[in-house]
Amino acid sequence: MNILFVLTSHDKLGDTGKKTGFWIEEFASPYYTFQDEEADIALASPKGGQPPIDPSSDTPDAQTKATERFKKDEELQQKLAATKKLSDVLEADYDAVFYPGGHGPLWDLAEDEDSISLIESFNSSNKPLGFVCHAPAALKEVKGTDGQPLVKGKKVTGFSNSEILHLLKK
Repeated sequence: MNILFVLTSHDKLGDTGKKTGFWIEEFASPYYTFQDEEADIALASPKGGQPPIDPSSDTPDAQTKATERFKKDEELQQKLAATKKLSDVLEADYDAVFYPGGHGPLWDLAEDEDSISLIESFNSSNKPLGFVCHAPAALKEVKGTDGQPLVKGKKVTGFSNSEILHLLKK
């Protein structure tokens, strides 16, 4: 099975001056779950290259077996530093797509035309779509095969910009 992971390229948390990106655990845990089942995993991001890591996801209290494995995995670090540019990715090359969370997707993947098109293509091909935590923001502008919002009439769990910005003001 070929699985595409789409990561954010966004590194700023709104206008707070804080850094953000993808959340290590939300990337590493599913990555290793799929890898350990012998899936082939490709990585992409809107800009290509190294996606930013949210520094808050690398604090001592955020560590798990998956994040510890991630830090020691030199092969994955090299692969992550060279993500494919999202505009160069074709749905036909993959069996499923997965979007890890972190705050970054709220700003770039929520409105990225290449991401929107890719999700719509996976959906119209009836291929699995996966999103975790803040990554469902990538569904914001996605249309279903009927031209209606893909999430219309569906239950979706995730965080929004307004929720996270409210939390930051506390």
